[in-house]
Amino acid sequence: MRSIYLLSVTLLFFCILIRPVTSQASHVRAGEITTKRISRTALTYEITFTAYFDETPGGKLAADAANSYTLCFGDGTTAVVERSQRTFINRNTSSINIYKAVHTYPGPGTYTIGITVVNRNNNTLNLPPAGQSAQLPFFVSTTISINAALLANSTPVMLNPPLDSGRVGQKFCHNPAAFDADGDSLAYRLSIPKTSPTENSCTGRNIPSYQNPTQFSTATENGGTPTFSINPITGELCWDSPGQAGQFNFAFIIEEWRNGVLIGEITRDMQIFIVDSPNKRPIIQPIPDLCVEAGALITQPVTATDPDGQRVIIAGFGGVFNIGADRLPLPASELIPPAYARLINGDIAQNQPATATFSWQTSCNQIRQAPYDVTFKVTDVPQRPTPALVSFQTFRIQIVGPSIKNLTARPTATANGRAIQLSWSPYSCGNPGTYIAIYRKEGCDDRPVPPCTTGVPPGYTKIAQVPVTATTYTDTSSLRRGISYAYRLVAVYPDVNGGSNGGVSLASNQACLNLPLLAPVITQVTVDSTRDINGQITLKWTRPIGLNPGDLGAPYQYRLQRATGLTGTTFTPIATINTTLSPTANDTTFLDRGTTASPLNTTANPYRYRIEFFYTDATTQQLTRLDVTEAASSVRLTATPANRQITLAWQASVPWSNDARVHDVYRSRTGPNGPFNKIREVTVQAQPYSFTDDGSDAFTADGNTSRALSADSSYCYRVMTRGQYTDSQLSRLGLLLNYSQVICATPTDTTRPCPPTLSLDSLNCASLTSESFCNQTSFTNQLRWTPGSGPTCDANIATYKIYYARYRPDSLQALTSVAAPTTSFAHSSLTTVAGCYYVTAVSARGLESRPSNVVCNEACPSLALPNVFTPNGDGKNDVFVPLACPRFVERIEFVVYNRWGAKLYEGSGPTLSWDGRSSDGAELPTGLYYYQATVHYALLNRNAPPQILKSWVQIIREGSSLK
Repeated sequence: MRSIYLLSVTLLFFCILIRPVTSQASHVRAGEITTKRISRTALTYEITFTAYFDETPGGKLAADAANSYTLCFGDGTTAVVERSQRTFINRNTSSINIYKAVHTYPGPGTYTIGITVVNRNNNTLNLPPAGQSAQLPFFVSTTISINAALLANSTPVMLNPPLDSGRVGQKFCHNPAAFDADGDSLAYRLSIPKTSPTENSCTGRNIPSYQNPTQFSTATENGGTPTFSINPITGELCWDSPGQAGQFNFAFIIEEWRNGVLIGEITRDMQIFIVDSPNKRPIIQPIPDLCVEAGALITQPVTATDPDGQRVIIAGFGGVFNIGADRLPLPASELIPPAYARLINGDIAQNQPATATFSWQTSCNQIRQAPYDVTFKVTDVPQRPTPALVSFQTFRIQIVGPSIKNLTARPTATANGRAIQLSWSPYSCGNPGTYIAIYRKEGCDDRPVPPCTTGVPPGYTKIAQVPVTATTYTDTSSLRRGISYAYRLVAVYPDVNGGSNGGVSLASNQACLNLPLLAPVITQVTVDSTRDINGQITLKWTRPIGLNPGDLGAPYQYRLQRATGLTGTTFTPIATINTTLSPTANDTTFLDRGTTASPLNTTANPYRYRIEFFYTDATTQQLTRLDVTEAASSVRLTATPANRQITLAWQASVPWSNDARVHDVYRSRTGPNGPFNKIREVTVQAQPYSFTDDGSDAFTADGNTSRALSADSSYCYRVMTRGQYTDSQLSRLGLLLNYSQVICATPTDTTRPCPPTLSLDSLNCASLTSESFCNQTSFTNQLRWTPGSGPTCDANIATYKIYYARYRPDSLQALTSVAAPTTSFAHSSLTTVAGCYYVTAVSARGLESRPSNVVCNEACPSLALPNVFTPNGDGKNDVFVPLACPRFVERIEFVVYNRWGAKLYEGSGPTLSWDGRSSDGAELPTGLYYYQATVHYALLNRNAPPQILKSWVQIIREGSSLK
């Protein structure tokens, strides 16, 4: 095959001009590491290091010696890998070198594989100093994620060598032509070339001196600000535009994503050559992306021109060619299953405008969710020594699975009831593991599906999946008569690893069927009587709408069944009605009153009904079931008491819709037997429906019964629903009216009494005399209060509660209660009048008001001591005691001293009574003594400071008494 790398002359000329031949081992230009799992049972990978060496005289000796390197596997182990392949390209100025190793990893995890090559080639301008760039080791790495779910995962491969040339002042672009055989999504981002500290190092670091290529630019080719970027989707790397001739290195990373999870990264370190030349790069015409059904033959012309009128070479890169970066065929099915794409008239020089034809016979085993990227590279062929320039164009091919053909639907029946039989043509597209998914929706609107749109349109629900070999399916899941059902099928493909990246096919044609109405249709389940035992429900239905009396064998028969509960499924027979389907026969109404064995308790239960329809088989003359109605329940009403309100809620399990209708609410103030007045028309939305009754009556045509609800009364309710079938065939049956059972409830009442206003007969200390409360040890506090009133208070007061606290800071506790209408209380038997009170009112329902105002009474303390006493045993004035009428004394601490300050006596207690003796019982002689009395009073403040009395007292013992 003729090489397309016509830039070889340029490279050789360029290297001769700017690079002297040296003995330094400088040779590596570019490279990357790729991996491929080669076992489905072990974590064994084939790891390939692809290196691009400088084969010019300055690097050939080093390239010759590059027979092995140390490869780091990322799990703490290394191995020496030998060169297995060396292919010369670009007229022997460069080479592709392959180093392979097989390694088994110890377990799942994330591993970074790395390799160091010594050295780079010299004179790389953006790795300054350029004359010493050969001293920088070359390091690249690849990170892989290993887990059982990824199966035989492979990293992407890059099929376009990383060696290209560009021109000063002209935009340069390169595309690696990356391809992922697993169909994983690829994303691209720029990186920085790396080096390593030693020649066998397993870790790399950014080259500190690396300079962004734009630092060697002055402007874009259109005069704007220079840019250096990579397209994150296509991987096209562009420098707009180089401003200096020379050799440059840069790096980028390809991320590998599967199902939204990053599973690997591969770094490519690449090199380009910029020359200063008048040559203009060739132009390749844009190619639109394609979407084709598997099995289609793609024939896509690729046209290129050259502004300088030179011949051009068009080459193609991508996994669809199954050709490696060295332009040699890869092993069969290495990248894709055959057949492979061809580029007719590619890789040859043509006069311009040049055209090559991309041809690919696609097949079903090439279906995948990810598109195929095909990159075309056009190279001009100028006269020597002018360097050749290149341009790229990438287009995407989406191969989708063909639709399943000739889908039809017809009504049928099974032992379980109604069914729809689907049939379609055999489907043979897809790899092993492909299956057919069946989707259904209600309604037959068939909106056009945009071209190349895989999967079913919105609105469908998956109901089943069958093997790809199936050609029929019987749908029996929740089918309702009178409903139109639309079906579509798609094929679901596995990816090459058995995962879910294979995608789905185009949707089949829509098959739509309206199930014929061969059964009755229930129109009413209304509660006539609410009772525990012999309640009554009226059941009504239509004759089979889609059936004429002569269509099947008569006589016909309705078999009525009943289940308990809104959604009950345990149906028992309750009646059998023979019919000729005559429109004048009164055979479509049934009054269900229950039986002794099966009483109808409409008070406690809702009930659900269905009707089986039988015809007489003409052959056997036996009654044969044709169909059964959709089940319909009675309306179930509940009532929840609230504060002077009652909240009603109701619902029904019926085949028609009661939503977005006006329902009527009825109320009785005189019990379950009525009369019932309509009080509100409620516009409902979705179940459960609700309404809160506050006693008002918004519908006065039958009388105005508005009055606040009382917690002393019971109120009874029933509702009437309005509904209608939504199906177009049944909507003509009109509005369907159904009553609920009667339910009664009593509202609560959380209205509390108003708090009373409290007063207290308190002491006036200023008005007391020294004789007040003389010898009195029991006291009484007199409380009086006025009941509170207001429009939001309950005036029906049963009792008053009195709360008391001895000390002001303490919480007041319940003391006692008095029955209304008493509004006073005497708190007696107190040792002190000090204390605080409040009062609350309690309603007949036991609801207590907020506390009244707090009132407090304070004591008026008083104590006086004499200054002489005669403890001589004559019974007169023998002890030292307070003068008459001390008030509210709680405790006295008493200490006696002689004239020299010595303590003679100390005592304490609720009273003071000293007999003139010392603490050890000795009689103190006649004389003058000093004392300190610390007096604690029973006041409101628990910690009130005591009264300190300091004075003297005269003891007289000489046979006399104080008279």
